[in-house]
Amino acid sequence: MTSHPELNHSARGVRIWLVTVIAMVFAMVVVGGITRLTGSGLSMVEWEPIMGVVPPLSEADWNAAFEAYKQYPQYRLTHPGMDLAGFQSIFFWEYVHRVLGRAIGMAFALPFFWFLARGSFQRPLAIRLAFALLLGGMQGLVGWLMVKSGLVDEPRVSHFRLAAHLGLALSIMGYLMWVLLSLRPQTQGPRDDGAGIPRRLLAGLGVLLVLQIVYGAFVAGLHAGWGYNSFPRMGERWVAEAVLAMDPWWMSLLEDHATVQFMHRLLGTLLLLGVAGVWFRYRQSARDGLQQRFLHLFFGLVCLQYALGVYTLVNVVPLVPAVMHQGCAALVVLAFVGVLSRASSRDGTSASGAISQLRQT
Repeated sequence: MTSHPELNHSARGVRIWLVTVIAMVFAMVVVGGITRLTGSGLSMVEWEPIMGVVPPLSEADWNAAFEAYKQYPQYRLTHPGMDLAGFQSIFFWEYVHRVLGRAIGMAFALPFFWFLARGSFQRPLAIRLAFALLLGGMQGLVGWLMVKSGLVDEPRVSHFRLAAHLGLALSIMGYLMWVLLSLRPQTQGPRDDGAGIPRRLLAGLGVLLVLQIVYGAFVAGLHAGWGYNSFPRMGERWVAEAVLAMDPWWMSLLEDHATVQFMHRLLGTLLLLGVAGVWFRYRQSARDGLQQRFLHLFFGLVCLQYALGVYTLVNVVPLVPAVMHQGCAALVVLAFVGVLSRASSRDGTSASGAISQLRQT
C-alpha cells in the first residue's frame, strides 16, 4: 500500500471525523426505527431545537409534559388511561432520538468549522461538506414536520413525510460515504482484465433501491406489515384481491395497505434478483479490488435484508427483527455507494479524487 503524497495528519483527521458522523447517522436510523415501532415518536409534542435537549428533571416537569401530551390524539385514541410511568417509557426513545440528532449536528458542525478555519479544505471540498451541513439542518425540520402530522386528527404520522425523513437520513449517510471514499488514498490501479460494472446497470439498481426504501417507509407509515403475514403468497393468493382495488387505481400505489405491501415485496424481489445477477456476472471483473469487495458486501447485505424482511413480515413485525431490517437497509445504501463510487471513477482513482482538495498543513 502506498500513501498519497498529499495525505497528511489533517486528511486522516477528516476521514476519522466523517467515519464517526456516518456511524452516528447509522445509530440515528436504528433509534428512529425503535422510536417508530414503540409508538414513541409523538410523545414530545413541542419542537424546541435549543431547550429541548434538557429533559424533564422534576416531578412537576414530568407532570407538565404529560399534561401537554394528553391534549393530543395519541393519548386520547391510543393510550387513554396511560399513567405517568407509561408516558415516561415512550418519552425515552423520542428524547434519545432528538438528542442524538442534535449531537450529530454538533459532531459535524464544530469539526467542520475548525478544519475550515485551519485551511484544511480547498474550495470544492468545503462546498461539498457545507452542503452536507445544510442537509442535516433540513433533516431536523423534516423530522418535526413528520411528527406534527401526527398531532392533528389521527395519532399516525404521514407516511409520505416518514418516507422523506428516512430517505433524507439515508441520503445524508450515503453522501457522506461518497465524500469519505473520495478521500481514500489510491492503493492500486484498475484491473486490466475488466472494465468494471456498467453504469447503466448500477443506475437501474439504484432506482430499484430508492423505490424499495420509499415503499418500505410507506409500509411502516401505513402499518401495512400487520396484514397478509404469509410469504411468498398474500394469504391464499399470489396477489391479494385488494391490490390496485382503489378508484382511481393509481391511488392504491400510494394509499392502499395491500398494494403498498405488494409493491414492497415485488421491488425487494426484483432488487435481490438484480443484485444477484450483477454479482454473478461481475464478481471477478470489478473495476478494482475495492469495488469487488464492496460488490460482495452489497450482495450479502441485500440477501440478509431480504431474509430479515420476510422474517419480520411472517412474524407480524417483532421489534428486534424490524429494527434490524431498517438498520440493514442503511448498510445496503453504504455498500451500494461503495460500488457506485468506483464505477464513477474514470481513471482508477477513488471517486472524485478529492484527496487533492485537502491542503497541506
